[in-house]
Amino acid sequence: MSLQGISSPSSTSHGIAAFVTGTDTEIGKTFIASALLARARMRGLTTQGLKPVASDCFENHDGLVNADALSLQAQCTPPVDYEAINPWRFAPAIAPHIAARQAGVVLEAAAIETHIRHQMITASRDFTLVEGAGGWRVPLNDVEDFSDLAIQLGLPVILVVGLRLGCINHARLTLEAIERDGLEIAGYVINHLEADIEVSEDNMATLSRTLRVPCLGVVPWLRDDMSDSRHAAERAASYLQLPCGLESRSEHVLED
Repeated sequence: MSLQGISSPSSTSHGIAAFVTGTDTEIGKTFIASALLARARMRGLTTQGLKPVASDCFENHDGLVNADALSLQAQCTPPVDYEAINPWRFAPAIAPHIAARQAGVVLEAAAIETHIRHQMITASRDFTLVEGAGGWRVPLNDVEDFSDLAIQLGLPVILVVGLRLGCINHARLTLEAIERDGLEIAGYVINHLEADIEVSEDNMATLSRTLRVPCLGVVPWLRDDMSDSRHAAERAASYLQLPCGLESRSEHVLED
């Protein structure tokens, strides 16, 4: 299916694309991004997930790789080379700008933007997600943050909210920062980080009342299913809706 020509603030001549950020680190940002890609893939759309910068990498037969980038790669259809998904990668499990500095690499938003735009042109997909690192104001270097990359790309933002104590404050502050930066909010996803969270229903109701942007889904605790990241993402996909009107448009694919 080709979505070229769709008129939407989030659409480009190469399909629908969005930037994924989170309320904090370790709140399931990659898991939700993979699940959204899985939902699009299972609805007949072409997909790709990009994580241009990653620390906490490890060596395998292909060299230095990152588990989050591999999870996104597993949801790409047609397949995408790892180098295109994650060209800047560092071994230490520390903030990316510090890991880059230790490796003698300067991360620059302009260079990363150029890579992403090239990838979106040469590997056009119906649905592309670009994942940042950590939260909205995680630094890229001494003067730029990951939010500057999102601003330069001009993509709508999907906010992943890890449901835990303090998430309401983090979600509202992050949303306010994104809006002040002039970007569209494609929606937010609530990801349960524990099996039982006290007053979770009250927290979700408060998020719905205060965020006032589309909720793309609430994913329950699926930790028992995380040993197989591809299967876990496909299972979580059933709790989500695609952003930017893509959900209703992809229904036509199922009917064809």
